[in-house]
Amino acid sequence: MAPNHIKNIAIVGAAGWSGKHIVSAIQKTGNQKITAITRQDSTAQIPSGLAVKKVEYDDHAALTSALRGQDALIITMGARAPPTQQTKLIEAAAAAGVPWILPNEFGNDNANETLRKDVMINAHKTQYRDLITKLGKSSWIGICCGFWYEFSLGGGLDRYGFDIPKREVVLFDDGKQALSTSTWAQNGLAVANLLNLKIQREGESDKSPCLADWKNRFVYVASFVVSQRDMFDSLVRVTGTESKDWTVTHEDSRKRYQDGLAEFQQKGDFRGMGRAMYTRNFWPDGLGNHAVTRGLDNEKLGLPKEDLDEATKETVRMATDGTLAHYG
Repeated sequence: MAPNHIKNIAIVGAAGWSGKHIVSAIQKTGNQKITAITRQDSTAQIPSGLAVKKVEYDDHAALTSALRGQDALIITMGARAPPTQQTKLIEAAAAAGVPWILPNEFGNDNANETLRKDVMINAHKTQYRDLITKLGKSSWIGICCGFWYEFSLGGGLDRYGFDIPKREVVLFDDGKQALSTSTWAQNGLAVANLLNLKIQREGESDKSPCLADWKNRFVYVASFVVSQRDMFDSLVRVTGTESKDWTVTHEDSRKRYQDGLAEFQQKGDFRGMGRAMYTRNFWPDGLGNHAVTRGLDNEKLGLPKEDLDEATKETVRMATDGTLAHYG
């Protein structure tokens, strides 16, 4: 009988913010061996306890060899990584017979055609899922976790509309539209718990979740469903301030989106793309709130309920001590 659990996991981007939280969560289960796949010239500090295989992504044979024997491949990459890198990883995984791939899908609901079309940086991701399916050797699972809470709340006005050190807030419309968002830790735990499920159910009486439930589908998880005003209230509480201590302005969400998109298209400025992407998820149509539009898989994956103010407190620390300035 074939094994019914994943034992060997390869990860690309193990040293990144998302990757290191995924690695930490998997390591805590103690059930799997993790191998970090990294470029030959990479100087990234790989978390301890991982096997490391350094390869050139252009060397298909070497990359295939590095992935042989793996049960799953997790791909985490920055938004500006060369698009061909993920293609080469997927092709090598197929050649190596890796049965499961978690592509670089961490974020928005990229199964939603309207949202995907409006957020240009996400529109191209469909090609990677299609490639996995076309090659026919692997199955994919996308992780829809929304934006990362710490990065997005603490990263400045272009993201969730807050500059914590300067105590400035830009509310989109009335600031009451909610979206779904996840902490890095919750995202990592979601991946770990997903990959620790049985691959298939064991008999007709087995009703427990299994990996095959999400074969070629998205997993939907979140830490919080919050509006800008909810986040502002949390910031006021954890900083011991009052709303009058902050400079609050308002912008029309559709104009902000269009202005950001134009900045990206005309000048190539990724800050404009980021501003458009974030603002789009706060539109009144609610497409940024996958907890409502799709429903969450938190309970199936055994994810805990998190404390908003604790997450905000950690975000304030990261925003004020320079931690987020080193994101990547």
